[in-house]
Amino acid sequence: MDELAMLGGHRSVPRSRRVLRWPHVTEEEEQAVSRVLASGRFTVASAGEAEVTGLEREWADFVGTAYCIAVDNGTAALSLALAAAGVQPGDEVIVPALSFIASGLAPLHIGAVPVFVDIDPDTFNATAETIENAITGRTRAIVVVHLHGLPVDLDQILALAERRGLLVLEDAAQAQGARYRDRVVGSFGVINSFSLNVAKNLPTCGEGGLINTDDPELYRRAAMLRQFGETLGGSEERSYVSHLPGWNHKPNAIQCAFTRAQLGRFETTAKIRGANVERLLATLRELPGLQVPTCPADRSHAWHILRFRLSPEAFGLAPRQAGALRAVVMKALRAEGVPATHYQLMPLPMQRAFSGHVSDAGRAAFPHSYQVIEDSFTIQKAHLHPEAGPLLESYAEAFGKVWRHRALLASYAAASDDVPPWEEANRLADAEAAELSR
Repeated sequence: MDELAMLGGHRSVPRSRRVLRWPHVTEEEEQAVSRVLASGRFTVASAGEAEVTGLEREWADFVGTAYCIAVDNGTAALSLALAAAGVQPGDEVIVPALSFIASGLAPLHIGAVPVFVDIDPDTFNATAETIENAITGRTRAIVVVHLHGLPVDLDQILALAERRGLLVLEDAAQAQGARYRDRVVGSFGVINSFSLNVAKNLPTCGEGGLINTDDPELYRRAAMLRQFGETLGGSEERSYVSHLPGWNHKPNAIQCAFTRAQLGRFETTAKIRGANVERLLATLRELPGLQVPTCPADRSHAWHILRFRLSPEAFGLAPRQAGALRAVVMKALRAEGVPATHYQLMPLPMQRAFSGHVSDAGRAAFPHSYQVIEDSFTIQKAHLHPEAGPLLESYAEAFGKVWRHRALLASYAAASDDVPPWEEANRLADAEAAELSR
């Protein structure tokens, strides 16, 4: 049996087999950027600007909505969507407890109150049941997050929202191109948001966001809120008259041109990525005690992030040792060259940014969110490039090698005094706060 790399053995993933750079930049992106530089029109406020409006038109067509508004980042997209939909200060907005922090910050940015709900431990998404239990007389909207690229069960959540008179907004930041029952996500909610962050499946060369809707009034309001409450006619001169107390969230035309080039081959890249990931998961599915991500038959997965859960019982350990096992397995995989990492170190309600807004952030209130964070790890970004197939094959070999040593890893885990990720994160936060207070 090969010795583990963390104990002095050879790495399973050769150092020469580096992670391919993402985004994948080609001559098309270079030409698109040069096109903007030559035009001299850099924002949507420039009369005759074509790249921002071009991306909006093309993304609306791709998603299948009547309208799209491009903005400067994904968090702004969600905040503007909530504001355009009429969410007011003091309104409650339901948000999953396991997500990127922007999902919870966006309501706060407009004075609303995020109300967190637990997730399903297999899909990592909120469910109609967890959402319904959190609805109060102050609830105005539900933000459904298609976490890691897997769509939520939209039929059940939309039916619940209709029954209770609530708005549904999709946070599809990680799920570009994913489908639910043959429709692209981002076309179901009343108004929906996407991210174009440089690490996303459809990226820009920095930050960006998109808002999609079929409602002409929501489109008009979101577009005005993007630009100080002004109306922009595209070919007309700017009036400088603000009709609403808006923000300044205009995107850069260079970044929109870059994304248009990416969009031209987006579907082809997604198909190749899906095939590469499916081959990896087919191999890893055979490893005892490893739960790989799955996708129900009625939807497709964007495979933005791959999350793997560990079963301590399969390693001869007690359930309480899940965190220690995860820490040891992550260490072994990283030594072999697999970039195993956390996604979030704590459920959102435990984040200090929400202090004073959450009545109970304890484990009993969000048991699945805590458990998933404790016993799982992720692979991010490395699999996004269409030429990542050989790299993922070497990852599969590394997993196999680590699993051949699982008895040894179990003994390390059994002897470990593991600290939960959220406790370690809080320790670091305390140290940062002390440094800032000096």
